[in-house]
Amino acid sequence: MNSLHKETSRKNKRQLLQLLLDLFQNNPETEYGLNDLFKIFKLKTHPLKLLCTDILDDLVADDYITINTQRRYRLTTRNHVMTGIFNRKSNGRNSFLPDGEDKAILVAERNSHHALDGDRVKATLLARRRNHSREAEVIEIIERSSKTFVGTLKVMRDFAFLLTNDRTLTSDIFIPKRKLKGGKNGEKAVVRITDWPEDTKNPEGEVIDILGVAGDNNTEMHAILAEYGLPYFYPKAAEKEAEKIPEGITPEEISLREDLRDVTTFTIDPYDAKDFDDALSIKKLPNGNWEIGVHIADVTHYVKEGSLIDKEAKKRSTSVYLVDRTIPMLPERLCNYLCSLRPNEDKLTFSVIFEMDDKADIKNWHEGRTVTHSNRRFTYEEVQNILEQNGEASEEDLTHGDHPQILKRDKSEKPAGDYAEELITLNRLAKCLRKKRFSTGAISFNRPEVRFKLDDKGHPIGTYVKIAKDANKLVEEFMLLANRHVAQKIGNTPKGSKFKPFVYRIHDVPDLEKLENLKAFVTKFGYNLRTTGSKDDVTKSFNKLLADVHGKKEQAVIEDVALRSMQKARYSTENIGHYGLMFRFYTHFTSPIRRYPDDLVHRLLDRYDRGGRAVNQKQLEDLCDYCSHMELLAATAERASIKYKQIEYMGDHLGEIFDGKVSSITEFGLYVEVDENFCEGMVPIHSLSDDYYEFDERNYCLRGRRRRRTYSIGDPVTIRVVDANLERRQLDFELIE
Repeated sequence: MNSLHKETSRKNKRQLLQLLLDLFQNNPETEYGLNDLFKIFKLKTHPLKLLCTDILDDLVADDYITINTQRRYRLTTRNHVMTGIFNRKSNGRNSFLPDGEDKAILVAERNSHHALDGDRVKATLLARRRNHSREAEVIEIIERSSKTFVGTLKVMRDFAFLLTNDRTLTSDIFIPKRKLKGGKNGEKAVVRITDWPEDTKNPEGEVIDILGVAGDNNTEMHAILAEYGLPYFYPKAAEKEAEKIPEGITPEEISLREDLRDVTTFTIDPYDAKDFDDALSIKKLPNGNWEIGVHIADVTHYVKEGSLIDKEAKKRSTSVYLVDRTIPMLPERLCNYLCSLRPNEDKLTFSVIFEMDDKADIKNWHEGRTVTHSNRRFTYEEVQNILEQNGEASEEDLTHGDHPQILKRDKSEKPAGDYAEELITLNRLAKCLRKKRFSTGAISFNRPEVRFKLDDKGHPIGTYVKIAKDANKLVEEFMLLANRHVAQKIGNTPKGSKFKPFVYRIHDVPDLEKLENLKAFVTKFGYNLRTTGSKDDVTKSFNKLLADVHGKKEQAVIEDVALRSMQKARYSTENIGHYGLMFRFYTHFTSPIRRYPDDLVHRLLDRYDRGGRAVNQKQLEDLCDYCSHMELLAATAERASIKYKQIEYMGDHLGEIFDGKVSSITEFGLYVEVDENFCEGMVPIHSLSDDYYEFDERNYCLRGRRRRRTYSIGDPVTIRVVDANLERRQLDFELIE
């Protein structure tokens, strides 16, 4: 040990760490006290003992070693069996999440034993290897997940395979002929895995549903929904229950509500909307103030808790909006007729009524169940046209597209258009509300959205850009106002009052590491971002960054990276406020036809208004988590449908040349977004034949090794469309010099 002592006396932290790792790894069953370790390594000085203690603390924090109540250390090995959920990843880095823990454990493919994503399994921890993460091995599959796979059938004489592009599954699925359910070669199908014997390469499955011929629009849209476990048809039983709901409104029901049918009311929605779940009313009060009503379809009057329709709505949690269709949360009779605030019909509503002055300062407000009557159904385009022709639109609204001529009129003349005075007043009040919101630090992401023009078969024949203008923002501001005040009423509990569990829409502050990454990224473009200081300081810096990049070539990519640095908004009973909106209290109250959390909020409001007891917070939180998960799935499916239509559209333009901009850069190549239609494809790095290009991660560019030519984000380029693979959902370009 003399040589070891000499080495130890002059060792640094890295050397002592290696000695400790070797000791624990070579003696996995042995426990050591501090004094044992000091003696083994001849650590006699106080600094060396402190260094050893610090290293041990780090190893405990990393879960490499464990410390017991007698303060003795040993290698972390858990031979006992744990139960939890297996998660399969497309990159092979599978993981196991034990019950009651929030930290997943790596499971190598060789140790997964054919477990599938979402399976409930038993697993045991493997002995931890030096300088490696914890690993586990699946030893039993307790229950297969309900996950299904979507793909194309390849039917042989006596059996078939499902060919799927699901990257979490490396093998095609074998299907016995008796389990084909009539499926034919080339048809798309939904398949469930029934067995995967240890000694076979391919899992065995059965067909659950036949979607149709691959390439057909309905088939492909249903395939996208099925891929994410979302429904693509409505159960007949729920539709039949909806048909039994009476259509009329009884005098008794009206007598229980605030009657607002004589107040000017209208809806403002997209031109193709049928489910009008919100309306606005406006009335001048004798004191000169305005009474503004935000009226929301009273869905929970018709959909009783625990009913068949309610169970189906809870399961779906949200309507899903694909490129060419809406998959509703509620049966059509409810969402498009009984609950929809259609013009010239009396409707049952849940309303928030505000009294405000000309500066949109709130003087009084209340909420409650009402009966209303919409005088007019407006589209956003109609409202925008009225605002523009009367000279009331914002300057930025007039920078895109065609616009009506501003009408010249005397001050005594009324503005032109149906309910123009009311719309102009609402627009002015909305702008006041918006200005106040941004003065308190709300973050503004107003990104253009691409929409497709489709033929009668759902095939894309053109694109257009949707930009939020004053008409959209007008509605948005009053919906935000209602959501905020409803949440505030329940959440702002007076001293001495009992806490009442409620559904909040929360948005956490950005993760510091992501903010630092964003700062490093924007620095390359010459911008700065503050990541320390108060929340207000960081937010002001964030908004300044968005203002500074506006109109620059790098605007789109910086906004995209900035958006990804933000946390995802979600539902929770634990109110932490909404960072993006800078609201201390916020919820979703205004869209009960298409969002189940809004129905929960309506029921909770009614319950607490009636003096009802507090609901079970744990059960409500579980429901909030589920709704957040379903919202994310729906958004992912929507993006997949947009990508599919982009590829389908560009498939009609193979060989054609377009101008575009570099939108992203990876080690595999350049992503380019086409200027005229916003479709994005990849230029593979191997297709850049004029040089050998390497990805410069630090400067976020591709650089040629010989000529030093660089490609950076935002660079204008010209591309040719080379391939549009719908099956793989991949669009390939090549650069034109």
